This record gives sequence, structure tokens and C-alpha cells, in this order.
Amino acid sequence: MSNLILYEVSGCPFCIKVRNKLAELDLEYESRMVPRAHPERTEVQEISGQTGVPVLVDEENGVEGMPESSDIVQYLEETYGSAA
Repeated sequence: MSNLILYEVSGCPFCIKVRNKLAELDLEYESRMVPRAHPERTEVQEISGQTGVPVLVDEENGVEGMPESSDIVQYLEETYGSAA
């Protein structure tokens, strides 16, 4: 099982951006699809303090719920990319 968990919604362009970076870096991750309706995203709320997606969890590096696709992509590049 991967240490990376991505909370996402099907068809979300911001989630796709993060998935593309994960694929580019050849990283394994667990995808957790969440409901489209924000009030039903209780698990996302609990880990990140908000209901937007994507949200990344990286247990190995102590990331418990990082929101914002641009921040996630930057984090993945810095942590797992060629610069790492």
C-alpha cells in the first residue's frame, strides 16, 4: 500500500493536474473518491479542515491533509522529483 493518498472527485480539473504529476513522477498512490456535494465530504473536512479537493496525504513525510493543486504539485516535485 502506498503512503500517498489523494482525495479527489471524478472529472475535477485540479485533481487531474495532481494525478498527472503523480504519473509523471511514477508515484504509486491510493485514490479516494469523495462525493461531489461539499457537505458530504466529511472525511476531507476532518483531514484538511476544508471540503475542497484535491487533498494529499503523505504519511511517510508527515503531510496529513494538503489542499490546493498547485501546492500539491510543487510539494510532489520538491519531495519526489529530480530536485529531491
